[in-house]
Amino acid sequence: MMKLPVFALILVSLATRLPAQNIDNIINAKTVEATERTLSSDDMRGRAVFTPDIEKAADYIESRFKAAGLKTWNGSNSYRQPFTMIQAKLLSATASLDGQTLPEGHVYAMSSAGDLTIDENSGYEKVQLKAGQNFQMELLHYIHAKKNYLVLIDTSFSANFPRLARAGRQQFKSPTSVVFVLTSSEPSHFLIKVQQEIKESALANVVGILPGKSKTNEIVIFSGHYDHLGVTKSPVKGDSIYNGANDDASGTTAVIELADYFAKQKNNQRTIVFAAFTAEEVGEFGSQYFSGQFDPATVVAMFNIEMIGSESKWGGNSAFITGYERTDMGKILQKNLTGSSFTFYPDPYPDQQLFYRSDNASLARVGVPAHTISTTQIDKDKYYHQLTDEIGTIDIANMVRIIKAIALSSTSIVDGKDTPSRVDTTQVR
Repeated sequence: MMKLPVFALILVSLATRLPAQNIDNIINAKTVEATERTLSSDDMRGRAVFTPDIEKAADYIESRFKAAGLKTWNGSNSYRQPFTMIQAKLLSATASLDGQTLPEGHVYAMSSAGDLTIDENSGYEKVQLKAGQNFQMELLHYIHAKKNYLVLIDTSFSANFPRLARAGRQQFKSPTSVVFVLTSSEPSHFLIKVQQEIKESALANVVGILPGKSKTNEIVIFSGHYDHLGVTKSPVKGDSIYNGANDDASGTTAVIELADYFAKQKNNQRTIVFAAFTAEEVGEFGSQYFSGQFDPATVVAMFNIEMIGSESKWGGNSAFITGYERTDMGKILQKNLTGSSFTFYPDPYPDQQLFYRSDNASLARVGVPAHTISTTQIDKDKYYHQLTDEIGTIDIANMVRIIKAIALSSTSIVDGKDTPSRVDTTQVR
């Protein structure tokens, strides 16, 4: 493994191309370890969603964004981006189409309403998912819709239909509803009734904004998730806290350090959004909600950072990019590191489908060059989702190198000189 001082010299030589401060004064082992240690401390108690413990982590991230001088989300008095999840338990669902009663299990609703009754006079837009269409891609148009829909799904998708029930157990609270009906007909008259038991839970991402100097409507995102698994009731050798040092205090640390770095540069032409997501571990709900707040056409690139606390399979000075082949973003990053010994590789674990298993997925599915940067050797990571994922297992020196590499490699994108190609949505799963 290359020694830090040599790599630091290489990065400093790259940093001299920038008009502002030396990167080593901003991103270094002291600052990175302090941030990582705080986020993964026992005091945070594993940062589980729906507990007071994750609020401690959110408070800390907010304090760091404020210290960096970032703007708050939507000009509010807080860096928190709040949203409400509902847990919906289906009690009953019936439908009559042109006088014909549908079999049980042919109706599902994504709705925050406990009791929902609709007919042809309810103002729902009626759309069809026809045989031969892409089931998953078509449903993306409606699952997070901001209007009322009645979606008639052809019976050729009978095997796929139960997925909607599983997906809808946790939903975002919304004033609108989407009702899915499995049928090959297009009824003129219908009566649909759904009853659910609803439980609400409040969550929040932490989001800070660094406005662009000239291209304020073009957005670059740096993100990571700050939640983890909390506290177990079955301690091992006296340890009950899932500290989540690598997963994903390491990524959140990177986001905080990058916020400090770019805020001190004061020369980003594009607007930068720094986001710490909640609820990744229970369904990526934080990033899903966050992604829905943007017009995808305005998002130029997303750098999601997940589990960078260990060496990659290629050793130090390296990381991999999920979905590398989907856009030319990886090539742009590597070009900006010319002269260094750092290499971004394509994802070596394609069978794991990591491109669609992390917080970049929601924006990638709508065409944004949104990728996750990681080093974890997922096939042999003995600390993943274990009580042993603690600060003592983290390679701080390697984390420093990776965060610096992300900062420097992203410069031409942040400055508006390079624009990565978009994800081909016809190839999205």
